[in-house]
Amino acid sequence: MTEGVRKLEKPPHRRLKRFLKWTFWLGFVGLVAGAGLVVVGYLMIDVPNPHKEFQANTTTVYYADGKHKLGTFELQNRTNVALSDVPQHVQDAVVAAENRSFWDDSGIDPAGIIRAAFSNVSSGDATQGASTITQQYVKILYLNQEQTYTRKLKEAFLAVKLEQRASKEEILQGYLNTIYFGRGAYGIEAAAQAYFGKRASELNVREGATLAAILNSPATLDPEVGKNNRADLRERYRYVIDGMVDEGMLKARRGNRLRKHLPEFSTTKVTNRLGGQKGFLLSLVEKELRKEGLSGYEVYGGGLKVISTFDWRAQHGLRRAIQEERPTDDAKGVKIGAASVEPETGALRAMYGGANYVKDQRNWALTGRQPGSSFKPFPLAAGIEQGFTLDNDFSGDTVTINDWTVHNEFDQNYGTVDLEFATEKSSNTAYADLASQLENGGADVVDAAVRAGVPKNAAGLDGTLANTLGTANITPVDMANSYATFANRGERNDWYVIESVTNRSGRTLHEHRVEPERAFKSEVADTVNHALQEVVIDGTGAAALELDRPAAGKTGTATLNPDTGAVTAAWFVGYTPQLSTSVMYVRGDSGTRSLDGVGGLNTFFGSEYPAETWTTAMRYELEGEPIERFVKPDWYEPEPTYTPTPTPTPTPSPTEEETKTPTPTPTPTPTPTPTPEPTPTEEETKTPKPHPTPPPRPSETEDDGCTLLC
Repeated sequence: MTEGVRKLEKPPHRRLKRFLKWTFWLGFVGLVAGAGLVVVGYLMIDVPNPHKEFQANTTTVYYADGKHKLGTFELQNRTNVALSDVPQHVQDAVVAAENRSFWDDSGIDPAGIIRAAFSNVSSGDATQGASTITQQYVKILYLNQEQTYTRKLKEAFLAVKLEQRASKEEILQGYLNTIYFGRGAYGIEAAAQAYFGKRASELNVREGATLAAILNSPATLDPEVGKNNRADLRERYRYVIDGMVDEGMLKARRGNRLRKHLPEFSTTKVTNRLGGQKGFLLSLVEKELRKEGLSGYEVYGGGLKVISTFDWRAQHGLRRAIQEERPTDDAKGVKIGAASVEPETGALRAMYGGANYVKDQRNWALTGRQPGSSFKPFPLAAGIEQGFTLDNDFSGDTVTINDWTVHNEFDQNYGTVDLEFATEKSSNTAYADLASQLENGGADVVDAAVRAGVPKNAAGLDGTLANTLGTANITPVDMANSYATFANRGERNDWYVIESVTNRSGRTLHEHRVEPERAFKSEVADTVNHALQEVVIDGTGAAALELDRPAAGKTGTATLNPDTGAVTAAWFVGYTPQLSTSVMYVRGDSGTRSLDGVGGLNTFFGSEYPAETWTTAMRYELEGEPIERFVKPDWYEPEPTYTPTPTPTPTPSPTEEETKTPTPTPTPTPTPTPTPEPTPTEEETKTPKPHPTPPPRPSETEDDGCTLLC
């Protein structure tokens, strides 16, 4: 039986031969089919007219109502020039930088495509380039920067066709007049003005090579942005110079001399349309659009309609409040950053980045500085999660924990204090004591902060106990958003600035969806809200009482040098159920100069100008909005209303009529009736259980006994 089976088996060499035969025919058929598809695709692709003026449409950005226009993104200062007006060395530099085979290739670089394909297969994406100058020009004409194999195949077809219809000189001229160089400059003429303040025809070799180098990545190679950008540009610039030498465009000796240093640049000129606050808002909108995957071409020339989250009334209210409340005496160099976030959605409703974007592009609402004691709600939330209550006692005196000695402001000692009092008066020592008793110490504090909305990569945010007192650098936008999590009863929404984006045909390219995440149980957030309301009612945030609606908040003051104790950052962060706002004051170009003395204050506390600015801003921003109250914690029960025991009123003696008798008879003096104390209201002002009697409270200081980092 076995032998019979063996006779039916084919020899191994016959099976291999048959397999190879089928493989050959399948491969041949696939090759023919693929070639056919390529031919069909090539024939069906229509090439744009390279002689047609580059078409771009203005993108308009609106406030959240979709009616008030915030600003526009458009191609600025773009002037076409003939190739004959572009120096030969500038043309050579661009070719050396972008496509050294330009004058000889057919519009595509097969070797480069193979390298890119191999890289894309290895990395699992389709982002590797291999685009020639002709292919890049095709992309510009189509205003489509999607990174797909289909788009790249279409790009290759168009490039080959374009090469058949236009000369190399025409293609290079069109490319140089439309490519983006950064600084809002499209085309070589605008780029020459933006970077060197001269016409393209006046560029020298070093300047031309620099512009050619910048083409590779305008956003990261602008030398004015920072030292890293300048270093990267220098490396790319040397690559261009070396390429010009290799291609015989420059002599080696001259190339060695030119590659030593970059040329001098002119200062960036910012247009007045970005003056005041608009520049800060539009800059952030542009950044977020790029994060959504839109290219610079689409943002500046795609004719998009962008609805931002910025509320027209809130934005103008925040700006007005800062103008009215900012100090004027000895206030040179004071910088203010502020932001308002809607708790229910995470929408950034208002932002103040600085006095004028045209004069200073640094956005202080997005610049991190130490929040000081305005960081304390995070260890508070962590403690409540682990079973601590506002009635628990902690040390209000100077304490030393693992070689870390903590003092209160002015070295005040409160004795044993409960957590509510410690929050009201911002006791550093009590909060250090609390953090040391958490299961994982400072790590639990950081965890609570990150869950609330503080970025985990914030500078200085680590698991040390010192973080309890706000030593990490956090931006006003992130602080407002983190407090918004408590206002939203423990549900966090990541802040955002773009509601929707639609293109010229009305197709929606992006629409934000609110997707809150549970960061804390509602009862934890309610307790934090109660404690921070007490800060406003009877603590360092008393200035916020002027808002005349329920509010919660926390002051914050930070010092960089503990030896001098000079205040370098002062905060007030607070919220109502509808809106969370942060206000930060710093001083100096780097925001590290002392604020002490500003506005006539010996010590610049968060309870002064920051809290007053916050109050006025919230009044303007919430004008016309209904008054909403916080949900009281489950454990909260107002103490019963005090009703005094009535005291009988003595019957007064009859009053004698006036007589002309020289010696009048004195009238008996009635016994006085005691005046009852005012009846407490049902407002949330007391905890359900009587607090342990604290030691006598020290006399009020300039900041109500505020602590070192209040």
